Amino acid sequence: MTLLSVVRDVCAAVGVTLPQSVFSNITGNRTMQEMVSLANEMAQRIAYDSRDWTKLKTAATLTGDAAWTGVPLSSLPEDQVWVGGTTAFNLPANFKRMLLTSNVYKSTSADTPLLFVPDTDEWLRRRARNWTGTGGEWTMMGGNIHVYPVMRGIKPAIPPNIPAVSAETVYFSYIDKNCVKLTGGGFGDTFMNDLDEFRLDERLLKLAMIYQWKAQKGSSYAEDMSTYGDALAIAMGHDQPAPIYIDRKPISASISATYTGAVP
Repeated sequence: MTLLSVVRDVCAAVGVTLPQSVFSNITGNRTMQEMVSLANEMAQRIAYDSRDWTKLKTAATLTGDAAWTGVPLSSLPEDQVWVGGTTAFNLPANFKRMLLTSNVYKSTSADTPLLFVPDTDEWLRRRARNWTGTGGEWTMMGGNIHVYPVMRGIKPAIPPNIPAVSAETVYFSYIDKNCVKLTGGGFGDTFMNDLDEFRLDERLLKLAMIYQWKAQKGSSYAEDMSTYGDALAIAMGHDQPAPIYIDRKPISASISATYTGAVP
């Protein structure tokens, strides 16, 4: 369902003239200006504030770039010298927020997440004292994700028989801020065209716009808000993977038990 279709349904419900276009001549059309503003606000509210929707979940990988300057053919730890390297990484362009259960994992210690340091003063104090948690730690500051200690870059091969070693990486999951499918291709966080589409349930967007429009205009909206709330609850309840059961256990439990060596 396109934005135009959603807006026409909303207009029919709230008693305003149905548009042939949302964006044509929008400069002189106060009602359509309000509809676009409302569509953007409610789409973002549904996408970001309700839950971690599976359709908007995505992941990022950050790669270390510290340079190896070790002594050729040496395996002694004191000869493994790494210099430089990035500790503050830019967040992805489509980053909105971390998932509610997000952790950051390093490729060289993937079983244990990095320690999250939420307090900036604590982070700076640990850096000043050169303290770090086992396996490393991370924080968010200045629009960047900070990872410490510095991650190693690629260790080059040493002929004839010492192979190259891959760079260290960290990876984490987050919510994509682009909740609109653009008719011109790609995704964005606001509607730009009549034919743009909400990436989640368009009925949720319609119901949300109806109750919020009535609320803003001083009309009775309690029943409409209740209808939206019921639809949102149902959509959230179904927005999760259904486990495959073997006997009476979900297959994920069997996999976990096998991985850890436990008896299912």
